[in-house]
Amino acid sequence: MEFFLDLLKIVLPAIVVFATAYYLLKMLLDERQRVDRAILRNDAQKITLPIRLQAYERLTLLCDRAGILNTIMRVRTPGMNVVELRAALMMAISQEFDHNTSQQLYVSETLWKIMRLAKQDTLNIVTTTGEDLDPRADAELLFRALVEVLQEQEQTILEKAVIAIRTEAGQLF
Repeated sequence: MEFFLDLLKIVLPAIVVFATAYYLLKMLLDERQRVDRAILRNDAQKITLPIRLQAYERLTLLCDRAGILNTIMRVRTPGMNVVELRAALMMAISQEFDHNTSQQLYVSETLWKIMRLAKQDTLNIVTTTGEDLDPRADAELLFRALVEVLQEQEQTILEKAVIAIRTEAGQLF
C-alpha cells in the first residue's frame, strides 16, 4: 500500500503538469491557427476585392448596354421592319448577358438571380411590345411603342438591378 501511495505521489503531479502543458500548448496552437487563417483571408481579400469590384463594374455596364433604348441605338439600321428590329434587339440583349455570365463567380447568388430576371424581363418587354403591329411595318413603329412602354414604367428592371449591384458592392466596405 505504501508503494502505491509513493507511486501516486509521483504520478499525480506528473499528470497535472502534463495536462496543464497540453492545455496551454493546445490554446497556443489554436490561437496561432486562428491568426494564420486571418492572415490568409486578408491576403485572399487583397486579391479578390479588385476582381469583385471589376465584376460589379461590368454588370453595371451590362445593365446600361442591355437597356432597350441603348440597344436600339446600336442595332437599328435604316429600312428595318418590326420583325427585324425585334430579332436584332433580342439577339443583342441576349449576347450582352451571355458575354457576362462569368461574372456570376464574383457576385452573390441573389444578385445573379436579379441579373437573370432583368434579362428575362427586358426580353419579355421586347417580345410583347407591339405584338399587334404589322411585322412588315417600319421599325419606327416598334421603336415608338417601346418608348411608350418604358415611359410608363417608373423604374425598369435594369435600373433596379443597378441599385442591387451598388448595394452589394457597398457592402464590401
